[in-house]
Amino acid sequence: MATTLSRLSKIAAAILITGVTLNAFAADLLDTVKSRGTLRVAMEGNYPPFNFKDQKSGELSGFEVDVAKLLAAKLGVKPEFTTTEWSGILAGLGAGKYDVILNQVGITEARQKTFDFSQPYTLSSAQLIVRKDEKRSFPTLESLKGYKLGLGQGTNFEQKAKAVPGIDVKTYPGSPEYLADLASGRIDAALNDRLLVGYLLKSSNLPLKAGATFGDIDKIGIPFQKGNPKFEAALNKALDEILKDGSFKQVSFKWFGFDVSKAPSAQ
Repeated sequence: MATTLSRLSKIAAAILITGVTLNAFAADLLDTVKSRGTLRVAMEGNYPPFNFKDQKSGELSGFEVDVAKLLAAKLGVKPEFTTTEWSGILAGLGAGKYDVILNQVGITEARQKTFDFSQPYTLSSAQLIVRKDEKRSFPTLESLKGYKLGLGQGTNFEQKAKAVPGIDVKTYPGSPEYLADLASGRIDAALNDRLLVGYLLKSSNLPLKAGATFGDIDKIGIPFQKGNPKFEAALNKALDEILKDGSFKQVSFKWFGFDVSKAPSAQ
């Protein structure tokens, strides 16, 4: 019996050591991407002007599509795009369906427990949208206590709004739905990214206007699976290069008219 137990202990130890060894030599994502020749990029594909399908060509277009192409070129590979719903996009990354996400993913403590992130490539803040004839003042998120606030389901803004007791938070699949409800008076205000508000107001043709900006600066990065230090270094190097050579700024001005890598106060 003692001999059998000793043998079993040795086998278990060998399996443990082998597992650790295999894990230590597991391919870094950078090696996989280089070997494959493509960077698999996920995005919603219906989130203009960040990423969307062009109505004429049917091709993916937008700010983050352009950024993904710049980064893939710096990595020496081609971008391979996948479109998926926001509600499952992070789960897909965890399952290895793609390498990275470029879809305005906020860098939060909760997400950093599961994924690693690149350095921020977009800086913004929250901004309200209200009706054009709105006479009430909503200078802060707390001032919306007792009122109905619409926003996108699963976004950072949902978490922030629900953290303030007393706000009646209404979640929607996307901006068209909550903007329609706002215009019709079913909600009192809507909340979105400052970078998106101008675009939404211009494209919706609804009697709405921009409200107050408030809150911390939101840092947007590129998430990928943990345990890939070589890929992290290469991705950040690629980001640094496009920020320094002016190509990122060119793309940013193309879609927004200013450099979105700078904090709102510096834009």
